[in-house]
Amino acid sequence: MSYSKQEDEEVGMKLLSESSPRPSMSSTAVDDLEANHKEAVSDTPVELEYQTPTGVKYAWLGALLVFGMLLTVHNKFILQTFPCPWLLTGIHSTFSGLGTFLLLKLGYFKLSKLSQRDHLVLVAYSVLFSVNIFFSNYSLSLVSLAFFQIVRNTSPIFTVLLERLFFARSYQLATYIALVPIVLGAALTASGDFQFTVFGSIISIIGVLLGVVKIIVTNRLMTGSLALPSLELIYRMSIYAAIQTIIIGLYAGELSNLEPSALWRTDASDESAPLITSTVASLLGNGILALLLNISSFQANKVAGSLAITVWGNVRQTLTLILGILFMGDFNLNLQTGAGIVLVVIGCAFYSKTELDSKKETKS
Repeated sequence: MSYSKQEDEEVGMKLLSESSPRPSMSSTAVDDLEANHKEAVSDTPVELEYQTPTGVKYAWLGALLVFGMLLTVHNKFILQTFPCPWLLTGIHSTFSGLGTFLLLKLGYFKLSKLSQRDHLVLVAYSVLFSVNIFFSNYSLSLVSLAFFQIVRNTSPIFTVLLERLFFARSYQLATYIALVPIVLGAALTASGDFQFTVFGSIISIIGVLLGVVKIIVTNRLMTGSLALPSLELIYRMSIYAAIQTIIIGLYAGELSNLEPSALWRTDASDESAPLITSTVASLLGNGILALLLNISSFQANKVAGSLAITVWGNVRQTLTLILGILFMGDFNLNLQTGAGIVLVVIGCAFYSKTELDSKKETKS
């Protein structure tokens, strides 16, 4: 049967309820979603993304795009005075944990009753999260940025292959066709020296695979048998990830990279200087941005699907290039980059029409 306008609105209310404070106990449909009733997901024959109103998808994907670009730029700025990537990731996880803990106390979501096996799954998921960061950083140190971007742009291809292999999931033919200009176009926008080694290429491919696996697993934890709300998954994952990344950062000796004067006043005679520096204030803002990005990323993954997240990564790269050309002068617009931008735009329009805007019929 096809979706009616009323059904579309009901689905939208269910999805938006996860972000609503203190849901009413009289609303059984909302309670089923927030109480994490496994039957609500396991009995549904259609992927959640195909039940989600298009406007909701674009809203969360738009938030993901904005916060992702802001945090990327801010990370580049702050790592100049705080050269500790692992500890910075630990700060991101800590802020995400504290922020979602506050939302938990305010009643925006409630914790599920998890078995010991469920907890082990979440621990393994947090390890995957940390290992993915390591391989991403490590591969970037072995190959040039241009080659790194080329490999990363294949994420949508790996996504459809892995979902087909492990979950027997397929997409419309038009969706596969739309991926071609998106991947090729994003590859054309990658500019610079393509320096790489065989070992570096292997590590880069492993990094891409781990990144795609992380995205797919994230989606399954929120839409599969566990059916965790996105805020709860961020809360639980952040606790484990913060511990792991901070320990790794300390073990790697990142603190030795810091100048104490970058964090606090070291000259006791200078009473006019602030107790903390602008670096600390920047770290606070960076942590808040990471919290907002995680919320938008996890929720976008839940309502739009794993493939949309990987496609959006290519879109973000292209949009960053456009902004760099228009406002920063970091890149030159030439035939190659222009063709890449056009291909990505065409591919995204086609993808939006065939996949993001689609609604599949449920079986009676």
